[in-house]
Amino acid sequence: MTSTSLPDSLIATLPGSSYTDPVVFAQEQEHIFETMWFCVARASELAKPGAFRTVDVGRESILVTRARDNSIRAYFNVCRHRGAKLCTEESGEVKRAFQCPYHAWTYGLDGKLVAAPNLTKMPDVGRTEYGLVSVAVREWLGYVWVCLAENPPSFEEDVVGEVVARLGDVESIERYDIGSLSVGRRITYDVKANWKLIIENFMECYHCATIHPELTEVLPEFADGYAAQYYVGHGAEFGEEVRGFTVDGSEGLDRIPGVAEDQDRRYYAITVRPQVFINLVPDHVIFHRMYPVSVDRTIVECDWLYLPHVVESGKDVSRSVELFDRVNLQDFEACERTQPGMSSRLYAKGGVLVPSEHHIGAFHDWVNERLGTPQG
Repeated sequence: MTSTSLPDSLIATLPGSSYTDPVVFAQEQEHIFETMWFCVARASELAKPGAFRTVDVGRESILVTRARDNSIRAYFNVCRHRGAKLCTEESGEVKRAFQCPYHAWTYGLDGKLVAAPNLTKMPDVGRTEYGLVSVAVREWLGYVWVCLAENPPSFEEDVVGEVVARLGDVESIERYDIGSLSVGRRITYDVKANWKLIIENFMECYHCATIHPELTEVLPEFADGYAAQYYVGHGAEFGEEVRGFTVDGSEGLDRIPGVAEDQDRRYYAITVRPQVFINLVPDHVIFHRMYPVSVDRTIVECDWLYLPHVVESGKDVSRSVELFDRVNLQDFEACERTQPGMSSRLYAKGGVLVPSEHHIGAFHDWVNERLGTPQG
């Protein structure tokens, strides 16, 4: 089937191999994850100097830490001596420096080489030149973003610009003061599906009436199949009897003070390519980060963020967490159900998108453009 043979209401998807071929995934690692801004951690996880987290970005392990000057730094998690992985733990804390467990080369929090066996006998070894190799870092919305490219693209255009393109302006997200919110709950999902299937699912709501009964009770317009992301600036309105963004529509928690009146009782969804989903409701923010592991496996880390006093007081957030946890589980099950079909001979040339999904075609065009794949 080719795009020219399709009815006007349908457009073609990517071919099945785009979701199953390890060669394609390696190209995505090189040309997407390792060249774009990639969200790796909540800044509050790096509470004090020496706190660290390791994250895989594309094919690279990246070490993120807070230095003594309180700035956040990121380095390739590779010892400059013989290439051993410097930190093997996912997270932790060091007092003053990172020491390679192989030959004890030791690096300060600023990345400089500070010690090594017999280093004083090698005065020609530069402490900075043979220090850890840093990568670009930005902090926004209370999250740490890194870019492995030698010449990183504009953060304002590629990250902030995605939010502006969805909401119409940056002020609309700034009103939620996401950087000052606290993590009330974090759930990590291990999804046996290609990362693009997860993004495509999040971008559309054609499936909502079928698999999201709780969500469509709270957001009745989603039952019509049009996702909130389909329209610039649009937020899906809560149902008339709905009191909060909770699994049973009951009262939510304390409203974020900066949220404007026209944003109240509305849900906004934003995709920040290549791996962040942001969900905004009046009393909390749900922030997803995807970590593609292989062509058919993706780790998704999801934070529920509330006003600090809500979290500190121990208020029950379970009803709001349960709503989107159910949505996540329903979505990820659908993605896992779809993944095997990508290998079917029937899907060799792909499937089709209906009109309410046509914006996913733009995502496919973007993937092809990043990979240098011929269009059409």
